[in-house]
Amino acid sequence: MRIVSLLPGATELVCALGLAEHLVGVSHECDFPPEVVAGLPRLTRSTLPEGLTDPAAIDAAVREKARRGEPLYVIDEAQLAALEPDLILTQALCEVCAVPMGQALRASGRLRRPPRVIAVNTYRMTDLFEALQQIGEAAGVPKRAEDLLQTWRRRLARVEDAVAGAPRPRLLLLEWLDPPFCCGHWVPEMVEIAGGREVLGRPGEPSRRIRWEEVLAAAPDVIGLIPCGYRLADAVESYPLLTRLSFWPQIPAVRNGQVYALEASAYFSRPGPRTIDGIELLAALLHPNRFRTPLREQATRPLEAAEILRG
Repeated sequence: MRIVSLLPGATELVCALGLAEHLVGVSHECDFPPEVVAGLPRLTRSTLPEGLTDPAAIDAAVREKARRGEPLYVIDEAQLAALEPDLILTQALCEVCAVPMGQALRASGRLRRPPRVIAVNTYRMTDLFEALQQIGEAAGVPKRAEDLLQTWRRRLARVEDAVAGAPRPRLLLLEWLDPPFCCGHWVPEMVEIAGGREVLGRPGEPSRRIRWEEVLAAAPDVIGLIPCGYRLADAVESYPLLTRLSFWPQIPAVRNGQVYALEASAYFSRPGPRTIDGIELLAALLHPNRFRTPLREQATRPLEAAEILRG
């Protein structure tokens, strides 16, 4: 089977199922596992101006594209045709995050031998489980998918057992900082499993733009910065945006030194195998005396209260 993945999380699912050798093309955003994707053709590109790093500028560019009805991504249809895939993995969840399903369907429909197209749409954790099984069945390895799913369930059960009965800290995960967005879709459920309570995000619902006054009113005990698609270093660099807010020192999480930058790209922005790692990471962050993982040190950066207040 020849598989094309236009979604980073789907690429990781394919590799977790032991199907890396069947990947023949990926999106420009697919970067894991690095040893697998390094030599594969890149079938998509972003249409945003190069060099954009400021969160507000990125948000403005995305909104302008939407206003004009222009796509954020384009597919290299000539290269896709040359690869002759049997299976294309895409998504219909968020047009900002990756190539939407409509584009993938149009491109695949022009191929000499149209492939099967599967949309990996993760609204809740159960959708991730179903996507794993669906890809496994389409690729002829349903037993592998079932075995991996059972491993995931055992890991999640260990987390839930570890945090059972503990007080649930009020956590705010910010998926964008300028303008601010709370988390959505599967991420609030990650918080719930990890023994926390997401104060603004709602399970199964899209992330949404919020007002900073809502953050102050929510009074979170812990704040995590997970700007969509950001690596840990990028999240750290973005945090001074928050210290400019006049009321920032009034928030309980800030007063108590419980503000963290996290590795968003790997563990929160892309639903896939490492989403389970992300839940374990949150459990270790919220309940360090009950659950431990090396990711606590590797994928988080505490932004100390004194440092925050200095700006």
